Amino acid sequence: MADDLNISDILAPNQSDAEEEQLTAAEVLKKLEQAWQNEKLAPDLLECKSEIVECVMELVAEMEGNLKQAKKGDIKVSIHRMELDRIRYVLSSYLRCRLKKIEIHGPVFLEREKTRSEDEPSRLSPEEFAFAKELSANIETHMKTVALNHMPRVMQNVELSTTVHAPNLDHYVFLKAIRKEDGVIVEEDADDQTSDRVDLDEGSQFLIRYKPIAELVQNGAVILL
Repeated sequence: MADDLNISDILAPNQSDAEEEQLTAAEVLKKLEQAWQNEKLAPDLLECKSEIVECVMELVAEMEGNLKQAKKGDIKVSIHRMELDRIRYVLSSYLRCRLKKIEIHGPVFLEREKTRSEDEPSRLSPEEFAFAKELSANIETHMKTVALNHMPRVMQNVELSTTVHAPNLDHYVFLKAIRKEDGVIVEEDADDQTSDRVDLDEGSQFLIRYKPIAELVQNGAVILL
């Protein structure tokens, strides 16, 4: 999508460097598309791209403002509104996909937050963390009201995270290598002597378990297809 967007036509016409602004907008939209594509296809919750989301929201607001000032009846306005609707769709679909995962695995993600190291970035945005926490609290209250309070006391203490299935990291995914990665371990062995390894050449495509390449998805070395 980003490659065929002519962002300069709907951004402010008095930019000091229109070409640079066009490139920046296209890059932001491309990153959003990649984040959306990975999030849809990854079985696990990926790191939230909050900065990209904020940039796209600012871009959408700017585009909306400029379109309001555009000359009525100009066919370009209708075309750019369609492009704007596409951007809104990708953004909302990306956020909905993440919320759906949180609804299904929320307690698991909250438990991860408790155990992650300080140098490890959170996968939940502050808003998503609040949503997951409130949802889990409501589910726990419902469980106690409907079932646990009516059971023997020794059976009433149940950790919500143990009642929810964790994401299936052994799920197979299609991927495309964005940059070359040598010696990726796809099947680990205890002595590391018989581990199955594969070289990912730039542009190559594979069907592979998600767990061994999860970090490569996070750092942008591969994109899911």
